[in-house]
Amino acid sequence: MIKIINKNEAKKQIIKLRDEINYHNYKYYVENNPVISDYEYDMLLKKLEALENQFPDFITPESSTQRIGGEPLKGFKTVEHKIAMLSLDNAYSYDALREFDERIKKNIGEIEYVCEPKIDGVSIALIYENGVFFRGATRGDGIKGDDVTLNLKTIHSIPIRLRGSKLQNAEVRGEVFFPISAFKKFNKEQEKKGEQLFANPRNAAAGSLRQLDPRIVATRPLDTFLYYISHSDKDFKTQEESLEILRTAGFRVNLLIKKVKNIDEAIIYCKDVEAKRDTLDYEIDGVVLKVNSFALQKELGSTIKHPRWAIAFKFTAKQATTRLKDIVIQVGRTGTLTPVAILEPAQVGGVTVSRATLHNFDELKRKDIRIGDIVLVERSGDVIPQVIKSIVEKRTGYEKARAIPRKCPVCGSDVVRTLDEVAVRCPNKQCPARLKWRIEYFASRDAMDIDHLGGKTIDKLIEKGLVNTIADLYSIKEEDLLTLEGFKEKSMMNLLESIDKSKQQSLARLIYGLGIRHVGKYAAQLLAAQYHSIDELAKKTAEELTQIHGLGEKTAEAIATFFVTEENIELINKLKDIGIQTKEAKKEGHLTGKKFVFTGGLESLSRPDASALVMKNGGMVSSAIGKDINYVVVGKDAGSKYKKAKKLGLVIIDESEFKKLVRVT
Repeated sequence: MIKIINKNEAKKQIIKLRDEINYHNYKYYVENNPVISDYEYDMLLKKLEALENQFPDFITPESSTQRIGGEPLKGFKTVEHKIAMLSLDNAYSYDALREFDERIKKNIGEIEYVCEPKIDGVSIALIYENGVFFRGATRGDGIKGDDVTLNLKTIHSIPIRLRGSKLQNAEVRGEVFFPISAFKKFNKEQEKKGEQLFANPRNAAAGSLRQLDPRIVATRPLDTFLYYISHSDKDFKTQEESLEILRTAGFRVNLLIKKVKNIDEAIIYCKDVEAKRDTLDYEIDGVVLKVNSFALQKELGSTIKHPRWAIAFKFTAKQATTRLKDIVIQVGRTGTLTPVAILEPAQVGGVTVSRATLHNFDELKRKDIRIGDIVLVERSGDVIPQVIKSIVEKRTGYEKARAIPRKCPVCGSDVVRTLDEVAVRCPNKQCPARLKWRIEYFASRDAMDIDHLGGKTIDKLIEKGLVNTIADLYSIKEEDLLTLEGFKEKSMMNLLESIDKSKQQSLARLIYGLGIRHVGKYAAQLLAAQYHSIDELAKKTAEELTQIHGLGEKTAEAIATFFVTEENIELINKLKDIGIQTKEAKKEGHLTGKKFVFTGGLESLSRPDASALVMKNGGMVSSAIGKDINYVVVGKDAGSKYKKAKKLGLVIIDESEFKKLVRVT
């Protein structure tokens, strides 16, 4: 406990600490530029708590120590908004945006717009009195909403006291959202505990705000973007000016917001933001266009439902409902049986989807998804479409559950399942389905990089009995390929040249391509850097392998088991006889021991080429941010890794700095 006899001195320190904490909240949540570590921030907060506990008379509602309330509420009060929270009219095409612009120009003439990403979260209205957060409410029906003040106070990007004097008495509006990276982590933890998973980040945000216990809300990583001053005792001339006022007052304002001169520039903005959509750490479903001038907004007015001065351009939907016609079983590289949904074709995110993953049989049972169900399907970026849930209310009684198969649907072998895994596996290593996946994995770009060897070609090779193991690829002859449908002289030569070229790939690529369970690209690099031949690696025990920093027990056990299995020993010997590079000299370069992470798109280098340059100079490439990373290379539209790297204080470089580092001109 801090001992201060003088009460006046305590008051001064409390005020000073509150100001300091508010400043650091602003730097972290608004500017995304923290100037102290999380530990130092926590120490400031603990110091303030200790002082307030010693002098409780000085505790005020705007103190950062008061963000988390006490006992759970019995229910939410309904409160009326100062000004109705109208919904926005929607446009689903660029032609519709031009029509909106023409309607405005008829009355006003040429117009400036402010374009903002449309956050797919929960709309909120916050009231501040004398610069202090007084009340927060959900949109509700637009006239009245739920008072969720105590829950909103737990969100650190909502300031308890405003900065400066330009905004003191006002109602401001924005969106609460659940960051995508945090959502994935949260659902994983829920799954481990056997608790209910949220369908998507928006549901997670809405479900969190509906909690009656603020202490639960405080454990959820909610965030906000504020975008509108709906009422204030001070006048502002434009939306652009009001956004800057929000930012300087301490609110988080989206950095992608931009003022444009006309509708043509607005449409370019919409296209640009839609292209960025899948790189962001928050869900957006469109772009909002607002007339910049407040005087013109007032002149244009509103209908009963919508303001005439704003419109929402909606991106192609990422979700759709459709009928699940069947559930088939797919057998993967390691023998895992995965249930796959066969759907009535539906447009999801601009793509026709007719298949979607159901992950595993435990998930299938937990979600109670049945053949014949109407289901909600989601597709995000390059992620495989997935079935989120069944619409139980639309069941007819004829739907059928899919049981766990007892036999592999491809080779007929009895399936196996260990107690510590959810996976159901086919144990037959000669199963044609497993063989196909294994060859495809071995030939992939990150492994041996064999061009012109796609899934259809592999199917033909297996059907003809030309390939029964990975090693058989190197025994294929010209006459073998020319007997296959679709192969001519040129395509035959291209494939054989690519197979031959793969013999000289790096040791790390070979280790990765062998398809050892739990061994990804980074683990393969670690192993190649530690041991300089397959023979050396094959002699290591699981205990010895766990001594490598970054290699877990499961991975070590899988590696050791792989190299004592008779068929794998035979495979390695065949690969050596064929002339595949199974050893390499220790790579000593100026990047030896240095670890890199790439985030965002590079302009002059592909990601594989950039990774190859790192490894050529003795370095390693990881896919995950951690304290042991030496360099984070940031390209265009960098994602959440960039934010995490800044938080950890890692060295961040751009493409030109990276090229200097790897000595590329």
